[in-house]
Amino acid sequence: MSGAQLFIREDLGLTGVQVEVLTGSMNLFMLVSVLGAGWAADLLGRRGTLVLANAFLTAGALAMSAGGSYAALMAARFVTSVGVGFARIVAPVYIAEISPASTRGVLSSLLDMFVNVGILLSYVSNYAFAGLPAHLGWRVMFAAGALPTVFLAAGVLAMPESPRWLVMRGRHGEAHAVLARTSDTPAEADLRLEEIKQAVSASQAVSGGGGGVWKGMLVRPTKSVRRVLVCVVGLQFFQQASSIDAIVLYSPLVFEKAGMSSKRAVLGATVAVGVVKTCFILVATFLSDRVGRRPLLLASAAGAAAALASVALTLCAGGATSACVASVLAFVAAFSVGFGPVVPTYNSEAMPLRLRAQGTSLGTAVNRVTCGVVTMTFISLAGWITMHGCFFLYAGVAGRRVGLRVRAAAGDQWAELGGHGCALLQVTIAWLPKLGQ
Repeated sequence: MSGAQLFIREDLGLTGVQVEVLTGSMNLFMLVSVLGAGWAADLLGRRGTLVLANAFLTAGALAMSAGGSYAALMAARFVTSVGVGFARIVAPVYIAEISPASTRGVLSSLLDMFVNVGILLSYVSNYAFAGLPAHLGWRVMFAAGALPTVFLAAGVLAMPESPRWLVMRGRHGEAHAVLARTSDTPAEADLRLEEIKQAVSASQAVSGGGGGVWKGMLVRPTKSVRRVLVCVVGLQFFQQASSIDAIVLYSPLVFEKAGMSSKRAVLGATVAVGVVKTCFILVATFLSDRVGRRPLLLASAAGAAAALASVALTLCAGGATSACVASVLAFVAAFSVGFGPVVPTYNSEAMPLRLRAQGTSLGTAVNRVTCGVVTMTFISLAGWITMHGCFFLYAGVAGRRVGLRVRAAAGDQWAELGGHGCALLQVTIAWLPKLGQ
């Protein structure tokens, strides 16, 4: 959508408001599938839901390429959003449930890295088709997006099912076979199976169904569950409030504002954004377990705030095209080394096993609503307070992270949830009151 919007606007004569609504609306449309993904994953299985997601993604890409009006494009975006929502929720849940503890963090980070590889490939595709006539170029850009989803669906069918879902269906032998293939030792496979059995039994005893899980999470949560919910929701909100998706989706407009006149040059600069984003996600993948989540989080916050301020200053100066591109790349690098991979990894790992699917849905819903607000208002906000004013505003939001006094929490506060979540929990709890200051 990032590159195609330049040609759609020219071909169909859309206004700025129509472009931003078309671009950002998918994040609000996704609420339908995000909130229903936990139910679908429990009904169809993690693997079946991912296949269904790819079917929606294929249909959405083809519908976008064939769209001849604004209404048709909006309908196609809705179809695409269903697939994106299912995939965004179920993929990290699947990874968390099938991975052994020794590699879970790395594999969860790899998910974000490959999402960014996909973004990079879309930028490259946009650049490759930039020379086509305006009425044809954007259609080919969208149609090209249907091909990877077909191969992905075929790959999903070759993967084993989640052992937790198999246990939920009473297929304990199949679950043990999957765990034996994905555990470091036979003893670990046996232990993981027993833990899953206990978690599933506890979930069924408490809830008797998905509605009971939601009630146990939102209406009568335990103290530890309430704390992690605050953390999940807070981190998901602030991840998007710092404008990463505005950069990803509207970087062509930012580069045009900075002085680039050639569409090919603009799309070439977006390829650089994709390369940097992917490379620094890879850096974070290897650093997260060595350095720890908290240092990456704070370094990411400081770098993102400084880079956004630099973007604003270069747009203020005018004509500083190279400096603007460098500042955008610096922001993407800073975000990708911390807040990009840490938040989805934490979202999947922190929730208790019996609440994981629904908890991930809730956190992602908050993330998507925030993203939708940012992306559906960027062009209008830039017209109101100028584009550099937008980035000063986003820098202020990101800058709130830098001054946080991150305290180590007592180990027993995290005993039920496990892992390294205490620092992130303390970050978010300290962070939330600052929003209104």
